[in-house]
Amino acid sequence: MSRFHSYLNAAVAILKQYDGAMPFAANLKQFFAANKKMGATDRRKISDLCYSFFRLGKSGLHLSVEERILAGKFCCTTDDDAILQAVKPEWTSDISSNATGKLKLQGLDVHEIFPFKDALSDGIDGELFSLSFLQQPHLFIRIRPGNEEVVKRKLLHAGVNFKELSPLCLSLPNATKLDRIIQLNREAVIQDYSSQRVGALLEKLIPRKIKNVWDCCAASGGKSILAKDVLGNINLTVNDVRETILYNLKKRFAEAGIKSYNTIITDLSQRGIEQNDQFDLIIADVPCSGSGTWARTPEQLYYFDKHCIEKYVQLQKSILTNIVSSLKPGGYLLYITCSVFKDENENNVQFLTKNFSLQLNEQIILKGYDMQADTMFAALLSKPYG
Repeated sequence: MSRFHSYLNAAVAILKQYDGAMPFAANLKQFFAANKKMGATDRRKISDLCYSFFRLGKSGLHLSVEERILAGKFCCTTDDDAILQAVKPEWTSDISSNATGKLKLQGLDVHEIFPFKDALSDGIDGELFSLSFLQQPHLFIRIRPGNEEVVKRKLLHAGVNFKELSPLCLSLPNATKLDRIIQLNREAVIQDYSSQRVGALLEKLIPRKIKNVWDCCAASGGKSILAKDVLGNINLTVNDVRETILYNLKKRFAEAGIKSYNTIITDLSQRGIEQNDQFDLIIADVPCSGSGTWARTPEQLYYFDKHCIEKYVQLQKSILTNIVSSLKPGGYLLYITCSVFKDENENNVQFLTKNFSLQLNEQIILKGYDMQADTMFAALLSKPYG
């Protein structure tokens, strides 16, 4: 048996015992920890085959695990591949065909990869979004103001190829070991291209002299650091339901040089906070389906049930209901999801304007599927005086 068939057999074995209960990356880590004889190349090849299985989304469900791995590998590959040459040499002549054509050769329909077109937010191209699952998104960094030259110089010195999408946004290969090259969080932060574009809405608030800002679902603090960089000297409050997450946030803030901020640990789906009418800006990057990021974790698409959308919507509405009273008259609410579903996006904005008399200033779909980036939604709303 060739090593390529061994890779394929290992991938089949891993996938057959995986049930979606944990992130697939964690499952792979456990498998390789139990099979220490596998070297770095072995791990990389096997992992790639496994992810090829998931990148077909909901298409090809009739195929066996092995057939689906190979079909996915064929559709995701654009250059000559040693595994396909060894296992499916008859396919190699079509390896440079476009993705849609290769799907058809496998008897697969692009629209079945992500079959929830009727649930998409307006303006999202269902076919292009489906095709985006066949590629791993890029790694993006946002250079923090004043560090543009030093970061680019360090990357060039390390021989890292990067693409400059804006003066502060760089796209890099996914395998780049950034922590060995730059001071992460102090000089630059790892942040998806679309997530960085939320900064354009924050920039609209610069003339408003925003002071008191609450990042109410702060997680690792990426939006808080962005707000600091865009809005300058703000009084920052961060909240999350999980103390462990805030521990990680505090570590990241220390690396970023952010020393003055307040923390709250509470479940905003159950209750609000006592600081009514306190904040000039509330950033609500709410828990969501994460559907706009599934090209990074395609196992989530494979196991997704459309009925789960309503669960997220109810959670989001509970959080929004409990935070609005903390917004000052004349203040702003920045609502963000990394979802492509209309119910989590535009429909929740309608919920806010109808039930809390908030005014919609702007809402945007941050399309990332044509940039090998995430797709997100953001809306800026304001609370009238009086």
